[in-house]
Amino acid sequence: MTSTPSPPRPRPVALRAVSDRELRFRELFEDNYRQLLGYALRRVASPDDAADIVADTMLVAWRRFDEVPVDGTARLYLYGVARRVLANHRRGEIRRDRLAERLRLQLAEAAPDQTSLADSTVAIREALAQLSDSDRELLMLTGWDGLDPREAAVVLGVPARTVRTRLHRARARLRRVVGDAFTGDGHVRDDQHAPAVQEER
Repeated sequence: MTSTPSPPRPRPVALRAVSDRELRFRELFEDNYRQLLGYALRRVASPDDAADIVADTMLVAWRRFDEVPVDGTARLYLYGVARRVLANHRRGEIRRDRLAERLRLQLAEAAPDQTSLADSTVAIREALAQLSDSDRELLMLTGWDGLDPREAAVVLGVPARTVRTRLHRARARLRRVVGDAFTGDGHVRDDQHAPAVQEER
């Protein structure tokens, strides 16, 4: 009776090569992590940013491990990599700051002054909180989200004529809760800076 041959075993040389690389990289990391972190901390304001710079530096070192010197100058090589990583980090910060500034300017042009709206907005929100969920959602869809009754009907999944009837009744209930903040036609008075309840289109 012949025995079944055993499957071929993987060559151990490749496994040793991977293990040696990992071991040498761990040694590189342990020997240089603190100095790299200090390098980064002296150049950025946030410890989190410094940790990111070290992590990115070591990632580059892992990917290009064959380029890391073995003549005792590995730390200098890592500083050079960290310097380039830091330059990229700063360029990214400048781009983010410029984008944030553009967005702030656009928002300032598009949005009303929130400080002037604060008190009346609180009053409106308090009044809405006293209404039913369905009334509140309908009024917010038409008043604050800018939808007309047909569009609100699609969102709510009901016929448009149902929305118009409900909207008329919801506005009446809101006027009773808010009191004289509203004029007779359901709009907020000009001297009241709360968001207006949008009329049907």
